[in-house]
Amino acid sequence: MGNNHFNVDKSKAVLLYIAKQLGKVDLHKLFKILYFAEKKHLSIYGRLIVNDTYFAMKNGPVPSYIYDILKAIKGQGLVLKEVHDSFSAAFEYLDNNTIIAKEDPNMDYLSQSAISCLTESIFENKDLCFNTLSDKSHDIAWNNPRPDNSMDMYKIALAADANIEMLKYISEVEENRNLEFV
Repeated sequence: MGNNHFNVDKSKAVLLYIAKQLGKVDLHKLFKILYFAEKKHLSIYGRLIVNDTYFAMKNGPVPSYIYDILKAIKGQGLVLKEVHDSFSAAFEYLDNNTIIAKEDPNMDYLSQSAISCLTESIFENKDLCFNTLSDKSHDIAWNNPRPDNSMDMYKIALAADANIEMLKYISEVEENRNLEFV
């Protein structure tokens, strides 16, 4: 999963969509709802929704760039000024770990497939507690990360029970993506 196609505006719209549906959300729940939506989307459509790089952290997968942005808007790290300003205007921290949406998502950035997977993930996971979400996210991709702890897109799809044709497609996409950087 490369960051070469990471879309800041789309990521903001996705996070706003989740936060608006929940009213307020802690980062752990936000990241797990996003991860489960991404898994489903990947297994069906062969691509992620936001194309962030997920890392296997102690309490489950974390979207790297999104996490960096959300840390930066509370003063813990740096991102581009435009990104910081855009996310600062869109989200407010209620405490050190809980955010609310201050604006509506720009739905032009969300495909019907993304909305469907996000909505399903919100419904399935909104009432789950921290430990249950962590345990649920500790799948084959989380248990078998790369040496740098980044999670492999093929393994994420495998964890989502993608069919063999989709797994072959994802494997080819990953192979081609890796060739781009040689």
